[in-house]
Amino acid sequence: MTDGAVLADPAVSAAIRELRHTVAELHTALVSNGLVVWTSGNVSGRVPGTDLLVIKPSGVSYADLTPDSMVVCDLAGARVSGELAPSSDTASHAYIYRHMPQVGGVVHTHSRYATAWAARGEPIPCVLTAMADEFGGEIPLGPFAPIGGDEIGRAVVATLSGHRSPAVLLRSHGVFTVGPTPRDAVKAAVMCEDAACTVHLAASRGELTPLPRDQIDALYRRYQNEYGQR
Repeated sequence: MTDGAVLADPAVSAAIRELRHTVAELHTALVSNGLVVWTSGNVSGRVPGTDLLVIKPSGVSYADLTPDSMVVCDLAGARVSGELAPSSDTASHAYIYRHMPQVGGVVHTHSRYATAWAARGEPIPCVLTAMADEFGGEIPLGPFAPIGGDEIGRAVVATLSGHRSPAVLLRSHGVFTVGPTPRDAVKAAVMCEDAACTVHLAASRGELTPLPRDQIDALYRRYQNEYGQR
């Protein structure tokens, strides 16, 4: 089925409309949590049951973002609907969706503390129960990758393979997070920055001791399977 035929399907059209609203709204969460400045950073979401994604337009102020300004692209990164050019990170988002079928949302930020760890070329060690809960271990460091193509996506996928973490630090760049939904990916970005800040402050006072693996595993299982309303 062509992209045009897919877009014409009423169910797909309704899903895209809902996702445009969700993705636009989630960009305000990046701002309110202090994860982005100016026009940097982006959120995308996979359109369920299709090979399409919705992503922020390139270089548009957060204050000016609306559901209608969100851009629909295919999983090759090509625009299929929308008046504006998509984010310069679209090819990497698309690569992640193609190679991580469980992922329904992707977020990229240059949040201060997490990006400082990336600038130093260091993963964030798992020294907090909250990190064990959310990330299942350290927040890993990925390699440097050039912007504009799918190289960043390749680095994200390669680094997260075999990791429970939904977040990765890209050397000298920033943070990418993934999740089953765009909202989950935004939560991971918020929690990544919080952990990066706390661990930085702790490290400034002396050497850190990571939690034992058995404790990390137990905390992760509890949080993922028992915490909250079931």
